[in-house]
Amino acid sequence: MSNSENELTNNLNGKHNSNGYTADSIQVLEGLEAVRMRPSMYIGDTGVKGLHHLVYEVVDNSIDEALAGFCSKIDLVINEDGSITISDNGRGIPVDYHEKEKKSALEVVLTVLHAGGKFDKDSYKVSGGLHGVGVSCVNALSSILIAHVKRDGKVYKQEFSRGKPLSNLQVEGETDETGTTITFTPDSTIFTQTTVFNYEILASRLRELAFLNKGIKLTLTDKRELVENGSAHFRFDEFHSKEGLVEFIHFLDGNREKLTENVIDIESNKGEVPVEVALQYNTSFSENVHSYVNNINTIEGGTHLTGFRSALTRTLKKYADESGMLSKLKFDINGDDFREGLTAVISVKVAEPQFEGQTKTKLGNPEVRLAVDQAVSEALSNYLEENPKDAKNIVQKVILAAQARHAARKARELVQRKTVLSGSGLPGKLADCSDKDPSRSEVFLVEGDSAGGTAKQGRNRSFQAILPLRGKILNVEKAMQHKIFENEEIRNIFTALGVTIGTEDDSKALNLSGLRYHKIIIMTDADVDGSHISTLIMTFFFRFMTDLINKGHLYIATPPLYQIKKGKEERYCWTEEERIQIVEELGKGREGSVHVQRYKGLGEMNAEQLWTTTMSPESRILRQVTIENAAEADRIFSMLMGDEVPPRREFIEAHAKYANIDA
Repeated sequence: MSNSENELTNNLNGKHNSNGYTADSIQVLEGLEAVRMRPSMYIGDTGVKGLHHLVYEVVDNSIDEALAGFCSKIDLVINEDGSITISDNGRGIPVDYHEKEKKSALEVVLTVLHAGGKFDKDSYKVSGGLHGVGVSCVNALSSILIAHVKRDGKVYKQEFSRGKPLSNLQVEGETDETGTTITFTPDSTIFTQTTVFNYEILASRLRELAFLNKGIKLTLTDKRELVENGSAHFRFDEFHSKEGLVEFIHFLDGNREKLTENVIDIESNKGEVPVEVALQYNTSFSENVHSYVNNINTIEGGTHLTGFRSALTRTLKKYADESGMLSKLKFDINGDDFREGLTAVISVKVAEPQFEGQTKTKLGNPEVRLAVDQAVSEALSNYLEENPKDAKNIVQKVILAAQARHAARKARELVQRKTVLSGSGLPGKLADCSDKDPSRSEVFLVEGDSAGGTAKQGRNRSFQAILPLRGKILNVEKAMQHKIFENEEIRNIFTALGVTIGTEDDSKALNLSGLRYHKIIIMTDADVDGSHISTLIMTFFFRFMTDLINKGHLYIATPPLYQIKKGKEERYCWTEEERIQIVEELGKGREGSVHVQRYKGLGEMNAEQLWTTTMSPESRILRQVTIENAAEADRIFSMLMGDEVPPRREFIEAHAKYANIDA
């Protein structure tokens, strides 16, 4: 045997491997171990978003039963112990013996990845969870999961823990009903941040599903004790929509002044692709278009959104040209102009959707573009001809948008010229950091020169930059685009961050290639004015820099509410509960024996205190800004920052118990 053959034999036997990388190093994960080892690969993350994604996976199964015509009611219950129960009146997961896997079909569905009826076109023609990992992932990431199935006249039950069965399938009783009930408790060793379900997040998703699937009834009950006026009760909501997307538009535009009398409602089955579209124009200056595929919110759009936009632009332009209303316009109109003040929802049901990536946020099916284009073009043409008053209002809105865009281009070009990329320097008030690596750098947007001065003294100059903002920035929810780009504080934000906005094709396109900081931190006073300024800044980012939020770059600093001192010992509190606890601890329950200072402004702290409590990565509390539900975020921003007062008052009254009100 040659030397090279000997060396190969030794390598195959695990010898002559100084780094220890041999066949024994290759691990084969059994069953659902892969999900537990890398949960973020399957559910996105193990924070708040991933926790609630578990619920959506189970609910999606019930919705798929509804889309197949076998389910009309879905109930969610947050139980007293923090577990959650999802029940439907569908056919019930099959429980008969699975020959290949040598176990019940129920156990297969709950313990085997890529197992389920969604791969069988005879069982489900349309489905959201096409990766087939949904309910088995929920099982893998739950400390306990109990499945009840009503089927074939019997009630079946099986229990699992962390993806493994604790018992065999059992018959519990008899019934003349059908359906599936899943109860699970998230595994706290996986979800270390929190295992507490948020009622508002779940309610928002169920409301959305009710609009997208008219006729289905969804309920949400919270059995965690609520005490009001001395009595305990359960929180409960029912979501049911008879008109579907039309009601969705009414809900989204409830805080805006409508421009057209009716919601334009489109339903079609072009090319075997069911298409539903609803749209209405309002007097706002923003575009709010939400697209869905099989109930999945495609936040990055895709072919269905492309088809909608091309049909809308082509059809409206044709009508506007033929009406002669554009004859006096001295410059061209573009697609953006046709979408200003538009609220629309696009929902398509696709048998075999092709999504870009595991996150399923962009649709790639080319046939869907044509189906949506044809459906919208035909229905919109008919509507414009039959409703000349609405048509005239829309075209006049388009002309105003084009004029405003033309004015905004000059203002935007001023922003571009002042960016770092054009070499004309940074805003004079910006105290920049020395580190030029964006991944290590962060910038604080600070309210006022006084707090900005303290922050500049307290910061770590190597990686922390400070940009003081003068007072309350412009409310972009109520301003035309050229006014926004003419605003000095907003121009300073663009210039400091190093981002640019607007192209010939898309005046709202954001270019992040020059982004100078990967952490953008809003730092305002812990009072009513500070909260208002923080909301104004977030509204600006939501409307004009959504990509920064989606990429996880926007944060809110959390300064303490109180400083408590006794002798030489001082402690800081971020909540009222902490204040009570520390007063009890230091003062033995006697508040008069300790000094309590309520911080209402950042300027009340010296530089060292501000660094310790709010700016130091070692001790600060940062809240990352995320968009869990784009449609709900759009509605809330328009309500809080728009012109309509009554809805805002109702919202504040309903959420007053969560607010901090200063005298």
